[in-house]
Amino acid sequence: MTDDEKPLLKVEGLVKHFPIKKGLLQRQVGAVKAVDGIDFEVRRGETLGVVGESGCGKSTMGRLITRLLEPSGGKIEFDGKDITHLGTSGMRPLRRDVQMIFQDPYGSLNPRHTIGTIVSAPFRLQGVEPEGGVKQEVQRLLELVGLSPEHYNRYPHEFSGGQRQRIGIARALALKPRMVVADEPVSALDVSIQAQVVNLMDDLQDELGLTYVIIAHDLSVVRHVSDRIAVMYLGKIVELADRDSLYASPMHPYTKALLSAVPIPDPRRRAAKSERILLRGDVPSPIAPPSGCRFHTRCWKATQICKSTEPPLIELRPGQRVACHHPENFEDQAPQDTVLLSAAKEAAALVADEVLAESAQTSAAVAAEAAETSAEEAEEPVSKEPGDK
Repeated sequence: MTDDEKPLLKVEGLVKHFPIKKGLLQRQVGAVKAVDGIDFEVRRGETLGVVGESGCGKSTMGRLITRLLEPSGGKIEFDGKDITHLGTSGMRPLRRDVQMIFQDPYGSLNPRHTIGTIVSAPFRLQGVEPEGGVKQEVQRLLELVGLSPEHYNRYPHEFSGGQRQRIGIARALALKPRMVVADEPVSALDVSIQAQVVNLMDDLQDELGLTYVIIAHDLSVVRHVSDRIAVMYLGKIVELADRDSLYASPMHPYTKALLSAVPIPDPRRRAAKSERILLRGDVPSPIAPPSGCRFHTRCWKATQICKSTEPPLIELRPGQRVACHHPENFEDQAPQDTVLLSAAKEAAALVADEVLAESAQTSAAVAAEAAETSAEEAEEPVSKEPGDK
């Protein structure tokens, strides 16, 4: 494998547990399992999108791969070098190559500093003297992200949210990084501004040859910018696939539920019956995640094997990896297990019949349950009204 074919970032078994301490002696009584064993790669020049509900560990994962947080376990390799436990001095030269764009454009800029001071901070910290001087380079960066070079002496409070996020992007690009991790870069912005910032990031990627990891919960934004997409649920990656495969035929029930929630702006569908999948209950606590498959408490396909055995993230189709015993749009991985859990029956009550019928084609458990239900309905005697003969 040549250097160009090797992944720029490789993550194996990445874990981050935040300890919970109580009492006078601050004894550890538990841990928040924010990221609990994930594996993925980011290829050079591509955009990997990471999606999932709030609290699934997306932002923690972003801070781990940029080494703003110390991992509890696992391994992180950047360009073939192990950076898992590098100290401050060891990470300093690497900071030029890996940068982060933060979610909050209001909290990530120091209100006491001018834009010139904020964007030039990476040069000072790394001891880099750009060609033509710092001021000229900062003004070039501001122009690159669509701001005026005259904004150099202004303060953050004089800018809108979209402009502040552009300033954050300029700061991240100052040292010409090779990889940028963007933590929900447009979620705090107006919808009209979101498209501008997303298109700007796309243009910069083409111009500068950047590699992106974009964390988001807006599936339409992720679809627009990503080459591949990782779906996270409760600290685990449940599906990892290229954009077209994931949106055309999702294989994990959770991915299917997420995609069903995306509104389709088509007036002709106004009267059409919604096939949105409503999930039962809330996401379980990361302090005590469910056994086996973490989604089994809310899944309409869950059987005993889902409760007892954690499914591995395996490649079922070329380029599409999924962690599920009873995947959608693919043959059942555990066809011998056909007894649905009571939690699955309750979850199925919230799912449209069309979706259940589709799931039954690829899951023995749902098919068996559907056949049993239809048999019971056929055997049920028809009650007569008074006066009927």
